[in-house]
Amino acid sequence: MSQEAKGARSPLLKSEDWWAVWLGLFIFLLGLLKLTGSDVLGWVVKTNVWLDFSKALTPVAAKGLSGFASLILTYLFLTIVLSIGISAMGGNVRRFIAGFTIIFWITYVCWIIGHYAYIAATPDQFEKYKIGWALRLTGEAGFIVALIVGLIIGNFFPGFTRFLQEATKPEWYIKTAIVILGAKIGLAALQSTGLAAQVVFRGLCAIIEAYLIYWPLVYFIARKYFKFTPEWAAPLASGISICGVSAAIATGGAIKARPVVPIIVSSLVIIFAVVELIILPFAAQAWLYKEPMVAGAWMGLAVKTDGAAAASGAMVDALIRSKAISVLGTKWQEGWMLMTTTTVKVFIDIFIAIWAFILAIVWSVKIDRREGEKVNAGEIWLRFPKFVLGYAGLFIIVLLIGASASGDTLKLLKAGVGQADAFRGIFFALTFFTIGLMSNFRKLREEGMGKLAVVYVVCLFGFIIWIGLVISWLFFHGITPPTVA
Repeated sequence: MSQEAKGARSPLLKSEDWWAVWLGLFIFLLGLLKLTGSDVLGWVVKTNVWLDFSKALTPVAAKGLSGFASLILTYLFLTIVLSIGISAMGGNVRRFIAGFTIIFWITYVCWIIGHYAYIAATPDQFEKYKIGWALRLTGEAGFIVALIVGLIIGNFFPGFTRFLQEATKPEWYIKTAIVILGAKIGLAALQSTGLAAQVVFRGLCAIIEAYLIYWPLVYFIARKYFKFTPEWAAPLASGISICGVSAAIATGGAIKARPVVPIIVSSLVIIFAVVELIILPFAAQAWLYKEPMVAGAWMGLAVKTDGAAAASGAMVDALIRSKAISVLGTKWQEGWMLMTTTTVKVFIDIFIAIWAFILAIVWSVKIDRREGEKVNAGEIWLRFPKFVLGYAGLFIIVLLIGASASGDTLKLLKAGVGQADAFRGIFFALTFFTIGLMSNFRKLREEGMGKLAVVYVVCLFGFIIWIGLVISWLFFHGITPPTVA
């Protein structure tokens, strides 16, 4: 393509930010056709926790289609739509397809391995899979497997890594995933409107804690005591204190950080979420079996990724109900602790778009402004991560559709959003594999990866977990789920 043709392209077609919006919106609209009775995305592959490999892959809805055929169709669909984006952005489509084919299949093998029951199953699933133990890492273990494999290839096979370079686009993949996430969060918020008033109120208060208490503390500690630049301190503060990967990426876009910054922070978020998932539910069972709703809210505030938070909520629900029966002789209704966890998490996630906009303004006006330079609205717009608009847009669309929908329509909406959301997990897995490809061990040491991990440990275990526990106690002390006769 000529330089003139490249320059003539609309700004809406030239950036990964905007293409994340278009792809996320396109996938969502295909899922939304479920409302018309058309099952357009029923063939999309879904990866399950498995012991029998033949049950690892299934289509999300289509009947009579094998899991492997579903995987082939998913690969072909993603290759086509992503290649259209690459072409519009002026990339080399042939090299992209060659690289993406290899990246997709390696990533999906890692994703499947991460779902092996002895790796992924949580205690509430042991009976289902007839196993006595597991690493309890949830299916998100696939992200870690993909990251490790990517790191090995990226550091020891430089020639192969260069061949994959055209398709190594972790920012594009994660931004598209975050756009699709907006629909899921909208659906969760929609389902929260009928919950007990105090649970919803508690979720709103979580915004104040995560954004106005945790964030400034983490940012101050990273800057004051560990001497990190604002470019590193801001995504780190968002990753530790808000909702992990999504917040770190949105923050990095808002402040125009180098791509490596939010990506490395995101890796730390996933690793520490696994640590929290292993420790905190059992701490809650030991300390809070008489205060089940406190335990549920605590998981929502402490565990930073959506998947790990939901898994920790499910574990707490199962562990505390079991202990309450044996110790207290009380049988609580299932699901209330998990509901509290997800409600808290939803309200924190909702605010990401607003927070990214606030940071874009702050960085334009205060942090990056040169002396004597005036900052106008155009500069703020340039800084604002456009994919966040897609996230917020899908959130609002789902709320508007669901606000006046009947029960049957809500079921179809939930199914359609679920089908679109299947792509979100795939894009997250692609992100972590390509993060590994881009991450050089030597450069990570030079950038202060070890210090980043220390900040994470100090802040997470030093005050975030405990502040969350105290405030959860203040709001939910004495509230219990309904009992079952």
